[in-house]
Amino acid sequence: MKTVLITGAISGIGLAASKLFLQRGWKVIMADKEEKNEIFEEIKNLYNNSVTFVKTDVSKDRDIKHLYDKSKEFSKEIHCIINNAGIISHELLHELKENEWDAVMETDVKSIYLTAKHFIPEMIKNGGGTIVNTASISGIEADYKMPVYNAAKGAIVNLTRAMALDYAEDNIRVNSVCPGATRTNMINPENISKYAQANPMKRICEPEEIAKAMYFLASEESSYCNGVNLPVTGGLDVHTGQPK
Repeated sequence: MKTVLITGAISGIGLAASKLFLQRGWKVIMADKEEKNEIFEEIKNLYNNSVTFVKTDVSKDRDIKHLYDKSKEFSKEIHCIINNAGIISHELLHELKENEWDAVMETDVKSIYLTAKHFIPEMIKNGGGTIVNTASISGIEADYKMPVYNAAKGAIVNLTRAMALDYAEDNIRVNSVCPGATRTNMINPENISKYAQANPMKRICEPEEIAKAMYFLASEESSYCNGVNLPVTGGLDVHTGQPK
């Protein structure tokens, strides 16, 4: 039985991924800054010893070290890391406070460095594995009033490529998913219809659809994919912007 570590696992895409991997027979380590015990207990009741939860602030080295130690207690090997934790900001650059810039960069980008620092040496020792980073269409294209989020997700896009090059000979494949607007708590429910109308498919993405893309990149079904930043956008990113 393989084991996957998923950060940002207690809601949205991370929660959908946790459920999907458990359904597919994997053991799952759920890491999140928020506990929401009732959500985890519901999953625990269904999957017993196949799932555990570790409260983790992914921007803190000590928390990732603690996560590593707890992960080793739960499973001998970690076969996949899904770096999914992330936060967003809607502020113009000149209005953005320094601590808000730091919070987004540390949660979205620094966290990937920290999981690499603590988990990759063991992954190399065990013969390889897979890493899936959650980037965004916002890391490939730009948005209005989201400069730090665009910067962070753009960093993940190229960091994914760099990691793919550096660890390929260690049998570690590194890819990312780049979701478009997805029904999570990052989107104000009042704006869902606007996102839907802007999309060629006239709807937003569901977390379960991103989870399926993550599973593909995590598993042997994508055995020759490395350094891929996979858009899952309903075609939003393919339009030139010209009117019909």
